[in-house]
Amino acid sequence: MARIKGGLNAKKKHNRVLKLAKGYRGARSKQYRIAKQSVMRALTSAYAGRKERKRQFRQLWIARINAAARLNGLSYSRFMYGLKLAGVEMNRKMLAEMAVNDAEGFKTLAELAKSKLA
Repeated sequence: MARIKGGLNAKKKHNRVLKLAKGYRGARSKQYRIAKQSVMRALTSAYAGRKERKRQFRQLWIARINAAARLNGLSYSRFMYGLKLAGVEMNRKMLAEMAVNDAEGFKTLAELAKSKLA
């Protein structure tokens, strides 16, 4: 059986990694070994970053809801508890959107939460 040299496959693998490293500074985008390390680290960070983004958005929504709730005389936790007692099942993303763009609608929800707390 004839021997098959692996040059083509190695070249393809190297080019794939170097393409991902495009735009990196210096040897990180030119030399395969260094580029591979940088790309592996970048991909790990990208995965972690996608998880982190979800946490950051939830934090932002809670901050916005809290600010709007305090304008209506409630703390965030009391507001959310009041909505739960009232049976309002609205997620934080939508509540934050209302807090920013629909102050009247949010005020209505705050009044509803207050009435259920009393």
